[in-house]
Amino acid sequence: MRKKAYYAGLLLIFLPLNWIAAQTRPDALAEYRNGNYERAVAICVNELSENRNNLEAHVVVCWSLVQLGRYEEARSYGLEGRNISRYDPRIIEILGEVSYFQGQNSEALQYFQEYINLAPERGRIETVYYYMGEIYIRLGRFRHADIALSTAVHYIPGNAAWWSRLAYARENAGDLQEAVAAYERALSLNPQLSDARRGLDRSRQALRRR
Repeated sequence: MRKKAYYAGLLLIFLPLNWIAAQTRPDALAEYRNGNYERAVAICVNELSENRNNLEAHVVVCWSLVQLGRYEEARSYGLEGRNISRYDPRIIEILGEVSYFQGQNSEALQYFQEYINLAPERGRIETVYYYMGEIYIRLGRFRHADIALSTAVHYIPGNAAWWSRLAYARENAGDLQEAVAAYERALSLNPQLSDARRGLDRSRQALRRR
């Protein structure tokens, strides 16, 4: 038993100091996943002060800043990250999301389309299509919104709010029968969704007037 303890002690002595430091270093990604966004930001900022080319720190600090609604800071770190890795899909998606929340619709669409080209089946593809659908609704391009939101619910068919937004796009495109079907799907998933209930009533009334 004493021999085991002795050899374990020797192992610790000869381990590289950077390996030991890595085992005690705060984990920004874990903090982000636990919803501790301010803590994740602080860790990433510290890591970037040591190494400005740390791409992973740029990604996590951006995710955290978006969650905190600090979009301009997220954009700044995102653009830095893009200079490090021009085609990293995570950075592209972050910049699209920031542009979306800042109301920069054309810029957001460009970033999201680039993300789709780079990572058509990865990461946040369903969220990208959802945001694209919302942008097309903002722009009054309801058939484009239908396509984007249909793709979003294809990936996540259990999201009642997304079904309601798809129904809204279809309603405004004049596709009332399809709108009714989508509103009904939203309410089957969440009967308390008041926007879907009102939209269903409007679409049914409009159908009866035809």
